[in-house]
Amino acid sequence: MSQVSLRKVVKTYGAVEVIHGVDLDVRQGEFCVFVGPSGCGKSTLLRMIAGLEETTAGSITIGARDVTHADPAARGVSMVFQTYALYPHMTVRENMGFGLKMNGHPKADILAKVNEAARILKLDPLMDRKPGALSGGQRQRVAIGRAIVRGPEVFLFDEPLSNLDAELRVEMRTEIARLHREIGATMIYVTHDQVEAMTMADKIVVLRAGHIEQVGAPMHLYDDPDNRFVAGFIGSPAMNFVAATVQDGAITVPGLDDARIKPAIAMPRNGVDVEVGLRPNALRITAQGNYRVEHAENLGSVTYAHLSAPSGERLVVETDQRLQAAGGTMVGLEYDPADCFVFRADNGLRVR
Repeated sequence: MSQVSLRKVVKTYGAVEVIHGVDLDVRQGEFCVFVGPSGCGKSTLLRMIAGLEETTAGSITIGARDVTHADPAARGVSMVFQTYALYPHMTVRENMGFGLKMNGHPKADILAKVNEAARILKLDPLMDRKPGALSGGQRQRVAIGRAIVRGPEVFLFDEPLSNLDAELRVEMRTEIARLHREIGATMIYVTHDQVEAMTMADKIVVLRAGHIEQVGAPMHLYDDPDNRFVAGFIGSPAMNFVAATVQDGAITVPGLDDARIKPAIAMPRNGVDVEVGLRPNALRITAQGNYRVEHAENLGSVTYAHLSAPSGERLVVETDQRLQAAGGTMVGLEYDPADCFVFRADNGLRVR
């Protein structure tokens, strides 16, 4: 397994630049997830590493080799696609070994590698079936098995679970995480689903409009976001944001009962507009107050309460209380100023 390094990587289509000078290191054996909204460039960046998209400028290295302009087959990577890309007329065994067969590997070598991949992925009972007789999750495991038998230096996954239903996605997340632990491979995984990113990654790369917004371990990004975009993208339900103003070293927050907080940060000058961010689990519902429950999602052990403040602000609160929204229940809110995040309104950067 090998490290992957990108240095000032740029991708343009004609006059349009879609990847803007990306620098990134993925360590050997690391599970790195590219996450971001649709159109942010995450799949394009993955395809550049795979050699399926040309690199306009900059360099890509895998291990000690510069592969910036190398053919895909010469890069030592295997890619697992969203659409499985299995041959419908072949059995599972034939699909998994086909690439090795085409490259002239001995039959005994192919058999050994296919059997080992089948053991790892628990595919043994399915080896003589064709893709049409498999579930979506089973097909995806076959596609992963086909990648394993090639013995790549790096595994690349392009939104491999997006075609699966919710239950299968949870199952396959567990399978891929277990696979990573068992074979210790370097893996780069693309998804728009931040839950996938949080539950699977050693390192998350948050992308927006072809730029890297922040890189870090999942809980580091959750606990210490650099800007409003990362704070709002990482975490489910999303962080609440309330417009506020700095005055006399404190922040007045009209959307939270005109509260005045003094976080232990370097405050901007008086009059600067900011936004205060609070995670839904940092807000606590009390018996009386001026907040109207517009909707309550009672999920059993947890409830997500959607509230409106007198100022018009909308807030989501995570609570273990079971609430009824009928008639617009009125509640109060409490929170600890230490749980507040503060972002500049003009550029979205975190005030620390």
